[in-house]
Amino acid sequence: MTHVDLLIAGAGLAAASLIDELRDRGDDRSVLLVGDEGERPYERPPLSKEVLLGQEPVESAYVHDLAHYETHGVQTTLSDAVAGIAPDSRRIQLASGTEVGYTDLVLATGATPRRLPIDGMDLPGVHTLRRIGDAEAIKATFGEGRRLVVIGAGWIGLEVAAAARQAGTQVTVLEAADVPLQATMGAELGSYFARLHTSRGVDLRTGTAATAIEGADRVTGVQVDGKTLPADTVLVAVGAAPNTGLAESAELDVENGILVDERLRAADHIYAIGDVAHAVNTALGQRVRVEHWDNAIRQGKLAAKVLIGTDEVYDWQPYFFTDQYDLGMEYVGRGLPEDRVVIRGELESGEFLAFWLRSGVLTAAMNVNIWDVSDQLRAHIGREIAPERLADEAVPLADL
Repeated sequence: MTHVDLLIAGAGLAAASLIDELRDRGDDRSVLLVGDEGERPYERPPLSKEVLLGQEPVESAYVHDLAHYETHGVQTTLSDAVAGIAPDSRRIQLASGTEVGYTDLVLATGATPRRLPIDGMDLPGVHTLRRIGDAEAIKATFGEGRRLVVIGAGWIGLEVAAAARQAGTQVTVLEAADVPLQATMGAELGSYFARLHTSRGVDLRTGTAATAIEGADRVTGVQVDGKTLPADTVLVAVGAAPNTGLAESAELDVENGILVDERLRAADHIYAIGDVAHAVNTALGQRVRVEHWDNAIRQGKLAAKVLIGTDEVYDWQPYFFTDQYDLGMEYVGRGLPEDRVVIRGELESGEFLAFWLRSGVLTAAMNVNIWDVSDQLRAHIGREIAPERLADEAVPLADL
């Protein structure tokens, strides 16, 4: 059995961020990076944005070339997943049967797209989007005269719908809620995103759900409301489930992810980061599990800082962004659908700010096609601010 100072299970962006932070701080402990995709770490946002749009090649998504890890003293095993953990003896077993001892273990196992409990999920032409191969397969189906049905009007579903429409594909989006993004944006802004897509020719059907996916050798349609929608391709975009199997087998605490404290610790010498971590956020005063690019980077860096002995904690506001058609957006904080929404500017202009208030306190803010303001918005989260000041374009953001 070999031994390493740090073993990272999962070779995604959070893992790459952890490694970079360690090495940038001069830490030279031995590191083994274990993944199961056969890919070195890459960023996932381009898979539903620039890569699907054909604006960037797949190679642009990689964090570093493979030589980077070699020159930084990182061993990689990218096609042989961790199959089991023995916390008491501090060792893991790979799928190949190889055993490796560790001093510290970081679980960065990510999440897996949820499937629907309906017939036809396994038909050729039915996709989810998580990995590089998924993006390449979906992009190959785009084109004039092609018909795509997207099940789920969340961020992934809408970004794919936008990319497909821009490639000339006929797109139908099915959403169970009354408006897209209702759980995040609320009714008013969910309706704004609905109009964004319908104005580009998307057939958006809300308050409805697919009951089956049809086809023999390949998908041909989707059953909804007792009728069949013809489809050459189907994207199922109904969220993702954290990959907690390893943690459960090691008897770690699991509930909507691996439960970790504000320093990302799941147990003695075991940490969790990224999509799989259900972590105590001291800024929010609650546990959160965040499946976004920014959080993967920040938690990777925090884990490195914790490992080298700093006293830093998980204390930042969640952040995410999207690009759809000519809309670019950044969102910071954690609003709820029932929060009061205040708009600065005109929605239909395509350039505005949105603020979420709960009992007069700012819980989240969003900038749409207005740039270089996200840090200013972040600074105000958690403050009590009068709605009229938020709405008044004459009040500088710095003076809110």
